Amino acid sequence: MRYIDEILQPGEKLAYSGRLHWIVYLPALIVLLLALAAASRVGGDSAGWLWLSIAVLLAGVGGVMLFRAWFHRWTTEIDVTDRRVVYKRGFIRRHTVEMNMDKVESVDVDQSILGRLFGYGDITIRGTGETWETLHMIGRPLEFRNHVTAR
Repeated sequence: MRYIDEILQPGEKLAYSGRLHWIVYLPALIVLLLALAAASRVGGDSAGWLWLSIAVLLAGVGGVMLFRAWFHRWTTEIDVTDRRVVYKRGFIRRHTVEMNMDKVESVDVDQSILGRLFGYGDITIRGTGETWETLHMIGRPLEFRNHVTAR
């Protein structure tokens, strides 16, 4: 069950659910490609064991990185209701931030060139008297901003 389903108040409606962009997998995929490249160098010569060791090490590191990225993406929820914005991350150790819609002053979206090409960016929500932490690598950040600012 999603966190937002547990905390919706009576009469509150979910307007938008965002998530982390798939780009969070990119570092792990690069390491796994390096492992594949090292594995392709394995041969019958004396350096074959070295390349095999490097390939196994890189594959292990890449696998751990891939799992961590998947787990981080799976345990992060970014939701907009008709009353508030809710951000939750974590599984056992949970971190949540909520801001009422009437306290939102602005939503800042920062996108790099790659972010514009692939559709991800960083979002900072500024409220009266407080600033939210920046949410990194959010998929479709402009759509998220539009759901927060359109009332």
